[in-house]
Amino acid sequence: MSHTTSAREVADAVKDAHFPAGKDELIRAARKAGASDEAVTALRGIPPENYANREEVARSVRVDPASDLGTSPAQRAEQARAGGKQGQSQHLRDVPKPPVEEELDR
Repeated sequence: MSHTTSAREVADAVKDAHFPAGKDELIRAARKAGASDEAVTALRGIPPENYANREEVARSVRVDPASDLGTSPAQRAEQARAGGKQGQSQHLRDVPKPPVEEELDR
C-alpha cells in the first residue's frame, strides 16, 4: 500500500482537535479542517485509542519511514535499538534527542 500523505500533514489536519481525543474525534476534526482524503484515510488506520497530542497522532499514522517526522539519524538509530509499544513500527517509536544535539540547538 502506498502512502501519499506525511505525518506532518496529518498532524496539521488535527490541529484544531481538543486533546485528549479519540480516533473518531480526530477524523471529525480533520474533515472539519478540510484535510485531504489521504490524511483522513491515514487517520482511519490508527488504533482506536485516546491520543494526548498531535505528536502521538503523527507517530501512529502509517506513513513512509522517511516522512517528515523530524528525527535525526541518531534518533533513528535509537529507534532501532529501543523497544516500543507492541505492534508499533520502528520509525514510530518515541525517542529523546541525543545530548549532543540538545547542546548544538542552544
